[in-house]
Amino acid sequence: MSWFVRGKSGRRATLIGLLAVVAVMLTLVSYSVTLYRLFCEATGAFGTTQRVAANASAATGRRLTVLFDTSVAPNLPWRFVPMQRKIELRAGRSALVFFEAENLSDAEIVGHATFNVTPEKAGVFFKKIECFCFTEERLAAHAKVQMPVEFFVDPAIGRDPNTADIDQITLSYTFFRSARPDGAADLARFANAPPDAAAGEQLFAEQCAGCHALDTARIGPPLGHLIGRRAGSVPGYPYSPALVQSGIVWSEATLTSWLAGPQAMVPGALMPMAVPEVAARRDIVAYLEKVAAQASAGQAPAAPARPPG
Repeated sequence: MSWFVRGKSGRRATLIGLLAVVAVMLTLVSYSVTLYRLFCEATGAFGTTQRVAANASAATGRRLTVLFDTSVAPNLPWRFVPMQRKIELRAGRSALVFFEAENLSDAEIVGHATFNVTPEKAGVFFKKIECFCFTEERLAAHAKVQMPVEFFVDPAIGRDPNTADIDQITLSYTFFRSARPDGAADLARFANAPPDAAAGEQLFAEQCAGCHALDTARIGPPLGHLIGRRAGSVPGYPYSPALVQSGIVWSEATLTSWLAGPQAMVPGALMPMAVPEVAARRDIVAYLEKVAAQASAGQAPAAPARPPG
C-alpha cells in the first residue's frame, strides 16, 4: 500500500503545482495590460509619453512643432477632436492645449484614452503634467466638454544624438469604451471648473503675447488696464473705426464675447484671431481681471512668460 499512498501524494502535489502555475498565468493575463502600460511609460517605448507632476525645465532655443491627432473606437459613439491642429513651442516650455469630446448617444458612457507620440523615439522626452488620459472618464448623454492637456518637451531631446533631428512631433489619442467603468471621473469637472488666473497667464503667453503686452502697444494695444476701459480708447493706437464707435466697455462679459469672435461682435474690427475654447476664454479673462485689479491697487503685475514659439 505504501506505493499507492506515495503515488497518490505525488499526484496531489503535481495537481497543486499545475493549479499554482495556472493561477500565476491568469494573474499575469489579468494585469498584462497594466504591466505593459507601466513598462511603456517608464521607458517611452512605442512612443508612450511620460507623466510628471510639474515642469522644472528651463526653455531652450530649440523650436518644435507639435501636431494633434484624434480618433475613436468603432463602438464608442463619441465625437473627439483637437481644438487646435498644431502649436509651435520651445523645448522646456509648458503648453496648455484643449480637446473636445461629445457623447452622441442617449446614455452615459465611460471612455478611456490611449496615447502615443511619433516619432516613437520622442516619447521619453514628451512630458505630460495634466491629461484626461490618466483616468477613466465619464461623459453624460449628449454632453460636450473641452478637456485640457498640459505638457512640455524635455530640452534633453536636443542633446541626444538619436533625437537631435526631430523638429516635429505628433501627439495622438484614441478613445475606447472603458472595460473598467467603475469609479470613473466625471468630465463635467472641466466645464464646471472655476476661473483659473494662473492657467490664464499661461494661455495669454501662448495665444496673446505675440501681439499684446500688458503696458505697451505691440501689434495690438496694451491690455494691462483693460477691464473697465472703453474699447478703442488708448491714445495713439490706430484702432478700427468700428471698434472706436462700438461703445463697448471691457468687462468679463464683453471680453468673453470678444474672444469668442471679434468679427461677429464688432463687424469691421481688425482683430483676426478668436479663442474657440470656452475654458481658455474663461481663464484668460480671469488673468486680465487679476492684472487690472493689481494695477488699480498700485501693484506692478509681472509680465507673462514670452510666447512659446
